[in-house]
Order: sequence, then C-alpha cells, then structure tokens
Amino acid sequence: MPTGVALRDVRQQLFDAAERILLRDGANGLTSRAVTTEAGVAKGVLHRHFEDFDAFLADLVGDRIARLEGQAATLRGSAGTGDVAGNLTGALADLFDPVAVAIVGLIIFRDELRVRLRQTRPAPGIPVLTEAVTMVAAYLNEECEMGRIAADADVDALALSLIGAGHLLFADRGRPTPGPEEVSRVVNAVVADVVQRRLL
Repeated sequence: MPTGVALRDVRQQLFDAAERILLRDGANGLTSRAVTTEAGVAKGVLHRHFEDFDAFLADLVGDRIARLEGQAATLRGSAGTGDVAGNLTGALADLFDPVAVAIVGLIIFRDELRVRLRQTRPAPGIPVLTEAVTMVAAYLNEECEMGRIAADADVDALALSLIGAGHLLFADRGRPTPGPEEVSRVVNAVVADVVQRRLL
C-alpha cells in the first residue's frame, strides 16, 4: 500500500472502528480481529501498519490525547470571559465524551497498554486524564493571573479535583450522561471558594 494519504486513511479507519467497538462492546470486545472486521479490511492490515495490537492501542490513545490540544486552546481562550464555573462545566462535558471515557476505561483494563504508554509518557497518572488535569490547571492559572480566582488558589489541586470528579460523573456507562446542571453543581462546589475569595 502506498504511503501518505492512503496510510493515514487506513489508520483513521481502524481508529474509528476501535472507537465504535469500545462504545458498543467495551474493552472486553476490543480485539485486533474485531477492529479489522468492524473496519471492513483484511485481517492483516492492522499488523502491516502497527508492530502489534498494543502498539495500535497506544496510537489510538495518542490520537485522543492529540485532540485535547484543541480543547485546551479553546478553554484557555475562554479565560477572562464568561463565568469561570460555566467555562469549566462546558470543558468537562466536552472532555468526557463517551469515546474519551471508554478509552480511559481501556487504559485501566489493559496492563500491557499501560506498560506501552509508560515508555513514551512517563508522567504519573492515567494518560488522557493526566493531560486533562494539565489542561484545566493551565486555564485556572490564566484566570488566577487575571484576578478572577483567588491569588493563592492551588490550581494543580483544583484541576485534579475537577478531573477526578468529572470522571466519576461520566464513567458509569449504565446511567444517562450527566446533564449540565449536575456537572455545574460539582464544578461550583470545587471552585466556589477560590471564586468568592478573589472578591475579598
């Protein structure tokens, strides 16, 4: 198969298939055979482009992390505008879409994948969630510098709390996706103190 556009198309086709399987069948249903069948390609296609199945999964995670860059830029761009809690509520809803939640579950489920990811992402924590904490901390730091939250706010601890709480809200596939009001209630509980103290 020629390189370039065709290769990228096959990779994306396989990633899209894997995401559909994760949403439908969970991490247990995600196998190399299931991915190639879902993608409608020959069984050997995946192994022509990836060293093994865990290498494929690591690239799938990397693809999801790359998407966070756009979300991070949007969130940081909202600093100084609107309502801090409102900005964070929207960001958490965007971050924890069903595919992202399923990918986090996959990382937790597969020991071999975590080992593979540690080789290129040595930062502690769970990939995707770790980058999300960094994204939220950067936004909160911007708001702190603009005086919209307390100057002594521990933005790293706040970001960790928000991502941890957000993941718990969205992680249960057996219940309906939390609505804006439910997410907002949790966000306000986490940031209320630093938002109020900046007025003192």
